[in-house]
Amino acid sequence: MLTTLIYRSQLSLTCTSAALSSLVEKARIRNTEQGISGILLSRGRDVLQILEGTEQNVVALFNIIRADNRHTGVVELMRDYGPRRRFEDVGMLLFNMDVQTPKAVLASVLHYSKLESYLTSEDRVFKFIQTFIAGKTAIPPALDYEPDKWTLSRERAPFGKGLGLLAGQPCQFALQPIVEPSEGKISSLEALIRGNDGGSPEHFFRSLDREKIYEVDLHTKAWTFALAQKLGIGSHKLAVNLLPMSLVNVPGAVEFLVTQIKKHGLQPEQVVIEVTENEMISGFNQFNSAIKQLRGEGVGLAIDDFGSGYAGLSLLTRFQPDKLKIDREIVSDIHQSGPKQAIVKSIISCCTDLEITLVAEGIEKIEEWCWLESAGIRRFQGFLFARPQLNGVGDIHWPQRVGDRKSVV
Repeated sequence: MLTTLIYRSQLSLTCTSAALSSLVEKARIRNTEQGISGILLSRGRDVLQILEGTEQNVVALFNIIRADNRHTGVVELMRDYGPRRRFEDVGMLLFNMDVQTPKAVLASVLHYSKLESYLTSEDRVFKFIQTFIAGKTAIPPALDYEPDKWTLSRERAPFGKGLGLLAGQPCQFALQPIVEPSEGKISSLEALIRGNDGGSPEHFFRSLDREKIYEVDLHTKAWTFALAQKLGIGSHKLAVNLLPMSLVNVPGAVEFLVTQIKKHGLQPEQVVIEVTENEMISGFNQFNSAIKQLRGEGVGLAIDDFGSGYAGLSLLTRFQPDKLKIDREIVSDIHQSGPKQAIVKSIISCCTDLEITLVAEGIEKIEEWCWLESAGIRRFQGFLFARPQLNGVGDIHWPQRVGDRKSVV
């Protein structure tokens, strides 16, 4: 199947104009042998390349290109399929905008293109080319957040050793911090429900009588608050996951939560109820009344796994939470994905205008954190920083600059 792949990157300082020309000439010969065609545009250190060929050959070549140390910041912008090539019989052509005018480059690109001129105006590939030629390419991450300038420093269990089960406790909770690395502080703690055998939430709820799921879901939160009190979380916020229909189907649910919060020495403003995007939209009409009650008591609300469901930004036209957590699927390897970067930028812009706090969850790589931090997100959750720990809070790994002797940023 004919595949088109577009990526952008920045040339290393050691890759001169002459070296780039030599590289492209070698690529032209190699690509022709492999049935790959395309073009490469350069301006200063910025590069945009289009590759066309069979999916197997294009992907294999791109994997080699991505690992090449003669450039950095390789970001895949598009991978698509089509019936024909844009650049037939062109193994690789270089268009150097440092020696050609934008108008001349565009004319040359169109000259080598095999598409009729009326087709190019709406073609995504040519839109990427025109944007690059016009100098509207995305700005790379700030120099302060280049991954090779950062390492991780461990802070051992900030709340001491984990606790055992309390008498009569029907389940356990694994606490995972949400952190603000730039400030070197814990923003909040999320309590993730586990079975007494350490099993997953799904396993715990499957073991329950279906008619009692919502009642048990609600009442387990009392044990969360008891754990927080025993650990001594102080003024830190505590996030708990709740099925929205638990607030609808269990009489007096909001009153129960508020009573238990205060009973265990917490303030309602310290507690954030998390619900997933899909749960939120599926029962919104019934849940709406409970939302008003919770907000009236001071309890915060967060949408978890945002972007994993079918509602998306349209949900924010009906309800604006205190906090929105971007789903792991969207931020995974975001430093290499143009579509993911564009989506997250739109979410950041929207939440900035609505004054909604953003959290990027599921962060596992320092490269992901660097890109997201430079884009403007300040709160993070994931294995890179801390893993969930049963009945306690485990070690936290804080980013610090290489060579910096301080324990945190």
